[in-house]
Amino acid sequence: MAKPLMAKATAVWLVDNTTISFKQIADFVGMHELEVQGIADGDVAAGVKGFDPIANNQLTQDEIDTAQNNPLYKLKLKFNPAASGEEKRRGPRYTPLSKRQDRPNSILWLVKFHPELSDGQIAKLVGTTKPTIQSIRERTHWNISNMQPIDPVALGLCKQSELDAIVQKAAAKKAAEGGVMSDDERRKLVSTEQSLEMDAAPKIPTAIEGLETFSLSDEPSEEKEEPIVDADSFFNLPKGGAEDEDEDETRP
Repeated sequence: MAKPLMAKATAVWLVDNTTISFKQIADFVGMHELEVQGIADGDVAAGVKGFDPIANNQLTQDEIDTAQNNPLYKLKLKFNPAASGEEKRRGPRYTPLSKRQDRPNSILWLVKFHPELSDGQIAKLVGTTKPTIQSIRERTHWNISNMQPIDPVALGLCKQSELDAIVQKAAAKKAAEGGVMSDDERRKLVSTEQSLEMDAAPKIPTAIEGLETFSLSDEPSEEKEEPIVDADSFFNLPKGGAEDEDEDETRP
């Protein structure tokens, strides 16, 4: 159900000017019943000026009278033809001032990790303009040297469900066009659960000549036979060697 403008100020006005129950006011403005009771006690919304829903064309006096006479009656927001389709407004989303400085980093992340997304999709997702996206794609942005790619979900610029939905839409569009996707592109275009189920892509080819690896556990295919050496051969001198030298010294 649609909620009134300035909900808390409207609740303050209804508490001060009507006898409608706290439950009815809470259901109408989208607050908790205890918050409305806190307004009546002066603990909540202190200093907030009441917002007249009748003067602002959100309620009628007949609606308020009906609610006062029937505690079970639920207030209904007055239909405003000018507000039709307001929730489906098209265009870039609003980004708070505190987060606008992080927006180029999120655009750089989307351009780097999801190049299949169009400029219009990125602009709608994080609330930016196409010239800004184009300058980051071409690396002509004035602050490109200081940028770092950061996930827009981590920055709070969009929800994970919104990012997944727009990536799935890009995947469906590319599949309909018959484009051939590489393994890296397929992993970017599928959800996390689907990506984990895919086979791991080989990083280094194993059939390239000259890249064979050697393991210490591998044994050589052909071993050279070495002669068996007896330990006694190191200590036994050849016969006649030392005796011949002594005889030579004694001869005249």
